[in-house]
Amino acid sequence: MTIALLGTMIGLLVLGFPMMIPLIVATIVGFVVFFPGMPTENIIQQMIGGVRPTALIAVPMFIFAADIVTKGKTADRLLDLVMAFVGHVKGGLAVTSAVTCTLFGAVSGSTQATVVAIGGPLRPRMLAAGYKDSFVMALTINASDIAFLIPPSIGMIIYGVISGTSIAELFIAGIGPGLIILAMFAAYSIWFAYREGIPTLPKSTWAERRTAIKKAIWPLGFPVIIIGGIYGGIFSPTEAAAVSVAYALFLEVVVFREVSLREIPDIAMSTGLITAVVFILVGAGAAFSWVISFAMIPQGIIAGLGLDDAGPYMVLIAISIAFFVGCMFVDPIVVILVLTPIFAPLVQNAGLDPVLVGTLITLQVAIGSATPPFGCDIFTAIAIFRRPYIEVIRGSPPFILMLLLASAMLIAFPQTALFLRDLAFD
Repeated sequence: MTIALLGTMIGLLVLGFPMMIPLIVATIVGFVVFFPGMPTENIIQQMIGGVRPTALIAVPMFIFAADIVTKGKTADRLLDLVMAFVGHVKGGLAVTSAVTCTLFGAVSGSTQATVVAIGGPLRPRMLAAGYKDSFVMALTINASDIAFLIPPSIGMIIYGVISGTSIAELFIAGIGPGLIILAMFAAYSIWFAYREGIPTLPKSTWAERRTAIKKAIWPLGFPVIIIGGIYGGIFSPTEAAAVSVAYALFLEVVVFREVSLREIPDIAMSTGLITAVVFILVGAGAAFSWVISFAMIPQGIIAGLGLDDAGPYMVLIAISIAFFVGCMFVDPIVVILVLTPIFAPLVQNAGLDPVLVGTLITLQVAIGSATPPFGCDIFTAIAIFRRPYIEVIRGSPPFILMLLLASAMLIAFPQTALFLRDLAFD
């Protein structure tokens, strides 16, 4: 039966159907086979149940906030701030790209939004400074992975809902690995600049730095509101999402005046379209999980792989491989929806901390999103930069190796993620 479900999904994908169709059709096939006497309305009930958790309200709100600030000049202001302080060091522009992706991740929580917002304005500057285009695009695509780890992370919200894990704990657990990856990318960027003989830029004066700080002080309020508000007990992650929308509107409409009120309906429409796709996937994923759970398919797969009695490290390695490879071909949200229930029994048997598992899964799907052949961020970069596929992925191997090293560190040293979580919640 497992082969039939996988065959159905792969066949429909090959025929060019969007991912929601294979997921729904596979669910119906499994339902008909395993529950022939049960009313088909149960599938609809499971789909509705999948999108019922209140935590999912945060998803469209964070997407809406990201769309608003992407339309405005928030990214440019963050970029100018980082440039003012590190632009003059060797590899300063490349370091600026990595740091700004991290900061913008605290605004958007989306890898693709980060590629668009940071890659657009920074790429021309880096090319003019003498960086290879393949390096510039690879850095932008892979540094956007940090946005998936730094709160607010849409991937973590989806995982938290599916697995029943605290989203607030997941948010803070992603900060440590995100900063480690940032340090790796910054170090590599400096080394690359020395190797290629990239010239340095003039050092900003303190007057210019003060100006950059003044311009960026409002955008820097996003992480303060989201992280400080949640862990200060002021509001929940869902309420933080609502506050981030209000703050984004205040910034771009009132303070910066880069977005007019007439543009808000169009931005909201774009958010609505993305949210509809996400929620259809979540609902279909919930029904699919229900079918395969009752059919005992996860247990069969685990037994077939010989992982029944696997220890914690082996389980984490298996999860890493599965999610990384999955996101090389399929959208991250779909991979989280399909694979999380399959590995749930294994995680429980191994006694693993679900927050650690969620952080590792989020990292793996972020890496897979930027990895050939079909990582979604690659095609976002192709559309934004208008460059051929081969050129876009040419510079990626060093960054992917660093990201995999970060994954190994997370498995070997779980406190990389859990230290801040334990500090905040114990």
